[in-house]
Amino acid sequence: MFRFEDPIYLYLLAIVPVLFVIRFMMVRQQKKRLRKFGDPELMKLLAPDVSRFRPAVKFWLLLAAWTLLVVMLARPQMGTKISHEKRTGIETIIALDISNSMLAEDVAPSRLDRSKMMIENLVDHFTDDKIGLIIFAGDAFVQLPITSDYVSAKMFLSSITPSMITTQGTDIAAAINMASHSFTQQQGVGKAIIVITDGEDHEGGALEAAKDARNSGMNTYVLGVGSPQGAPIPTSNGDYMRDQSGQTVMSALNEDMCRQIATAGGGAYIHVENNSRAQEQLDNELDKLAKKEIVATLYSDFDEQFQAVGIIVLLLLIIELCILEIKNPMLKRISLFKR
Repeated sequence: MFRFEDPIYLYLLAIVPVLFVIRFMMVRQQKKRLRKFGDPELMKLLAPDVSRFRPAVKFWLLLAAWTLLVVMLARPQMGTKISHEKRTGIETIIALDISNSMLAEDVAPSRLDRSKMMIENLVDHFTDDKIGLIIFAGDAFVQLPITSDYVSAKMFLSSITPSMITTQGTDIAAAINMASHSFTQQQGVGKAIIVITDGEDHEGGALEAAKDARNSGMNTYVLGVGSPQGAPIPTSNGDYMRDQSGQTVMSALNEDMCRQIATAGGGAYIHVENNSRAQEQLDNELDKLAKKEIVATLYSDFDEQFQAVGIIVLLLLIIELCILEIKNPMLKRISLFKR
């Protein structure tokens, strides 16, 4: 398994296209200035030692060195040892609502951010359990297949935004149905579906989906995020979402729907006002599920790979230094950068 220990440094790669644009503009300006001196063909005859391709090659070498340097800072690691550990726990699939209504700020900092913090706390409390992650709005998608790798779960969680699903709406039934097909085939182990939503079910069928999951041995729990009084939905331009008549759209937590889904699924409804209290309630509910010995496949040892990347960076910089921007008088007969 390949991973980055410090992936935050990968954001520095955003500088690469900026450097490319700067380089393009500088070359363009240089060509304009040279045209003012005279005919380009005549300029070539007057400056025979000027190389057309060497500056570009030096630039691409430096750009590659910078890219690899960022990768090296992110500390690439390779899992070298796989261990199969036997644990006694349950299987949990979390279905997270990422529809636009989850951007409402009636709970700080927003419904979605509060939900992500709740999931992170939940993962921190897991020790011998398996976890999977589904995101849904108008559609549902598996973001993380069921696993015992809690580090990967947090990594996938941090990247979730509403823009990941273009079809807006809230199809809770699709999320529950997908979750019910995402567990392992192991029998006798407690299986929990945790739906985190504001309860605005636009598609219907959620009660039937929860009942079907319950009949298949899976309990559905619903964590309601938001305020029953409602709140406006922020947009990217700093305004609030409006309907066709120009009125501000108010999104409210539908607690009745959340309770009905939880009851149909044989689980419990928990209103997330305080993360610690909600976590305690959820832990108590999950403790009621049957625990069974499950086999977890883990990478227990990771080797650092930045040394190899560092050597490549060093070689690229040496090559860049050795290449002159003008043709070497001693190597005029050898032209590596000439068509």
